[in-house]
Amino acid sequence: MAKKKSEFSPNDFVVYPAHGVGKIVSIESQEVAGFELEMFVIAFEKDKMTLRVPTNKAEDVGMRSLSAPDVVADAMKTLKGKAKVKKAMWSRRAQEYEQKINSGDLIAIAEVVRDLHRADDQREQSYSERQLYEAALERLTREIAAVGNGNEGDAADEISETLASRAPAA
Repeated sequence: MAKKKSEFSPNDFVVYPAHGVGKIVSIESQEVAGFELEMFVIAFEKDKMTLRVPTNKAEDVGMRSLSAPDVVADAMKTLKGKAKVKKAMWSRRAQEYEQKINSGDLIAIAEVVRDLHRADDQREQSYSERQLYEAALERLTREIAAVGNGNEGDAADEISETLASRAPAA
């Protein structure tokens, strides 16, 4: 069986759907149940967490490279759009937002940020709304920073300015 060359290497930044942006620190072999497994060792600095992902499963779990600059531009365009809030019950919407955040899809994450963003003059967010908003915002900020110059402060400012410049929700 030919061994497929992985598209990821040490020092690459990757997006792991359930955790966001991490950095591959090494590729190591581990024996698991008598089998030799090659693993990506991914560090998530902000969360002080290390994840080991079998190299042959990386694609199956949705691990991907950082978004291309044009995808980042599309995500920023998405933020400028009008919030689309469905009339469904909050528990159903919250579940959908959670799925979008954990999909690892930058555009879907931007949709969550757009839909849950509140301007200062709008009604207060509930605790769970704020939790989802902050989780989506953090994922979006980290990936935009990693794609750009690596500065999360700059990325956060750019996102804030984009959200502030958009048309008010009807």
